[in-house]
Amino acid sequence: MNYEFLSRTFLFQGTSPEETKHMLSCLKATPQSFTKGSTIWQVGDQVKMMGLVLNGSVHIESIDMMGNKSILNRIAPGQVFGETYACIPGEKLLIGVTAAEDCQILFLEVGKIFHTCPDTCPCHEKLIRNMLMVMAKKNLELSRRSLHTAPKSIRGRLLSYFSQEMVQQGSSQFMIPFNRQELADYLGVDRSALSNELGKMRKEGIIEVNRNQIHYLERV
Repeated sequence: MNYEFLSRTFLFQGTSPEETKHMLSCLKATPQSFTKGSTIWQVGDQVKMMGLVLNGSVHIESIDMMGNKSILNRIAPGQVFGETYACIPGEKLLIGVTAAEDCQILFLEVGKIFHTCPDTCPCHEKLIRNMLMVMAKKNLELSRRSLHTAPKSIRGRLLSYFSQEMVQQGSSQFMIPFNRQELADYLGVDRSALSNELGKMRKEGIIEVNRNQIHYLERV
């Protein structure tokens, strides 16, 4: 286990590798590997653990009764998922979690985070503060997606998402974590229609596209 890496994640921020190792024992940490496309959790599951991505990535997906899928978020190495559901005993998942690529997940027992040890050690207090920050950050990410899917036009949704990435990455040239189909799912649009709109924006000199690298040429 790479305790140096874990101590730099949002969840364990401010703890030393040695403290992180101790906390993992308290949280009954269990690593598990998944292959690309495999289901980690499905709609209707009840979970007591949260997941922390060690390597690879996972998609948080919304799937309706007709099987239509929308990507709500991509969880990268060092990020967590399932923490909200794990905090509510008996709550059934309304989302699915799928391996976006081969990945390794560290499952942690959430109840152990909020039930402190008798000594209330400083590293546990840090963990509780970090957990609250992680949950606040996740809520912000969901709010951002709501902003991106609010525009009625595909172009409006693309510009909203690209504008956010440009600000966050501090450059008019930026990388996005999605392929074409995943981007369409994330924005809640048809893949062919999205590809057509990207082609129009490229011809109009608004953007340049090279796979998942975007160059924003013009503010509109």
